[in-house]
Amino acid sequence: MDEPFVVGIDIGTTKVCTLVARVENERNLRILGVGIEPSQGIRKGTIVDLAAASTSIARSIEKAQRTSGLEITSGLVSLAGSHVASVNSRGVVGISGGVIDEQDIARALEAAQAVAIPHNRQIIHVIQRSFVVDGQDGIRTPIGMHGYRMEVEAHIITAAESTVENLRQCVQAAGVEASQFVLNPLASAEVVLSETERQMGAIVCDIGGGTTDLAIYIDGDIWHTMVLAVGGNHITSDIAHGLRLPIDQAEEVKKKYGHAVESEVAESDVINVRSFGQEGPAQMNRRELAHIIEARVEEIFQLVLQEIKRSGYDGLLPAGMVLTGGSSLLPGIRTLASSVMGLPVRVARPENLVGLTDQLHSPAYSTSVGLLHWAMLMSETGLSHERRRTPKGGLLDSDKLKDFLRRLLP
Repeated sequence: MDEPFVVGIDIGTTKVCTLVARVENERNLRILGVGIEPSQGIRKGTIVDLAAASTSIARSIEKAQRTSGLEITSGLVSLAGSHVASVNSRGVVGISGGVIDEQDIARALEAAQAVAIPHNRQIIHVIQRSFVVDGQDGIRTPIGMHGYRMEVEAHIITAAESTVENLRQCVQAAGVEASQFVLNPLASAEVVLSETERQMGAIVCDIGGGTTDLAIYIDGDIWHTMVLAVGGNHITSDIAHGLRLPIDQAEEVKKKYGHAVESEVAESDVINVRSFGQEGPAQMNRRELAHIIEARVEEIFQLVLQEIKRSGYDGLLPAGMVLTGGSSLLPGIRTLASSVMGLPVRVARPENLVGLTDQLHSPAYSTSVGLLHWAMLMSETGLSHERRRTPKGGLLDSDKLKDFLRRLLP
């Protein structure tokens, strides 16, 4: 692809969404191609059937190529699944020339990666948080400063190597190279989180079909990430079991009549459902449906709260939670989330989109659009896949480096 074009391939449990966009006026994206295809062979964010998953991905890419009129050869690919883990690390280096440059930052980040990582895992992201120069902490951008000793605090995200390679293989089978994998909540945060929320302290909670993806931002940087193997498909499964419905019909009932707070549903509300063994549709109280949904959604947020408390950052999030992902469309979910979490909650979706955007103004496409923003920042800095972890002098100008290194390495 030519440099002004960026490609994102969001491979989820429910859908595969391939987007092609052109970068206009350096900062704006115009969506040129959209390819949305139901997922097959993917469960809880991981590949369980290579052939079926490859077919879904290939169809999605083909649709995006057809609508954009462009050939896709490489793109950024989303990553999720309970195999993802993160750890915070520190790297220390001596400053040989007395003045800190890009080489010193790259060496410090390499030193931070010297943590004990099992042989079957690979590093997906190394994201710097802040620097300490000669004992002075809280430094955001040390380039050009004088010093003799520099420390970097880095957030390292790893994933199971076999799972990542399976995903890469599926994308390659469609004739496309995965230039980089990007964790779902990091991509979503690019489009749903404001700069104020990043600085104050906020959680991005992306509830998809098979996983719930979390990212905690404090002081403008990522401090903690986690993927929980529970999502909207579990709500659908509960409805199917509770009301004795086929999965397809349970999904339809959830989308059409679902509500996450039982007390907000009128007692007189009735819906028509056709259970197994019944010849025709039967009426049932909508509150019964809401009761099933509320129990599962409350459990999801209890798990989220438990994870946030385990991270130790639960008292540092005055901006609260930003909900996104397809399951955040469920009526009443914001109220229930706020009640369980004890935090302000808002539901966010991609904004200010230009081009073929009819379907994309939905929380379900936050990760898809976020991948394009991530790719745009990479192309701005000229940072290629091979050199993404160790940028060399001359690759980046200082202004772009400040923004890029702060949030998006590798």
